[in-house]
Amino acid sequence: MISYLLAGPAQEPVALAEAKAFLKVDDAAEDGLITTLIGAARLHIEGVTGRALLAQDWRVVLDAWPDNRHVRLPVGPLLNVIAIKAYDDAGAGHAVPLAQFLREPEALVLPAAVAGMPALRERQGLEIDYRAGFGTDADDVPQDIRQALLVLLGYWFEHRDAVIVAGSGAVVPSGFDRLVAGYRRVRL
Repeated sequence: MISYLLAGPAQEPVALAEAKAFLKVDDAAEDGLITTLIGAARLHIEGVTGRALLAQDWRVVLDAWPDNRHVRLPVGPLLNVIAIKAYDDAGAGHAVPLAQFLREPEALVLPAAVAGMPALRERQGLEIDYRAGFGTDADDVPQDIRQALLVLLGYWFEHRDAVIVAGSGAVVPSGFDRLVAGYRRVRL
């Protein structure tokens, strides 16, 4: 399975003004840094949890349907499936009707027989485009995740020298892991 981002979120889960209020910064001299740290903190949380905070469009490419009839999506939670395209041996794409699939928060459930399916090419025969995230507005993101983002932002802002030396993923404040623990994906 290959997955890649088609379109990122339209906004960040924390606005610049909210971040500046949290950091107790009054002037605009640090706006560029704060904006960058907001995006970096969102990406860090998304990487740690495997969840998109705000609506993002993703594509999953498969060789064939899984035998267990569950397509586990690499980024959740699933908001909706945008399109499914199947490629035949000649490389022609065929739209697969979406109404036949069931959704779970982290997966797409296939019917016993998928209607509208051609004989798939050997490699990368299926493309599933979907939207993942808690919603489209910053208020849709759970409050504890927003708080984790602010805590991480504040820590990186105050300890920017350590972040530059160690890399942003290596430096997290005490308590951050507890804030995101309930959102981590468990892999079996």
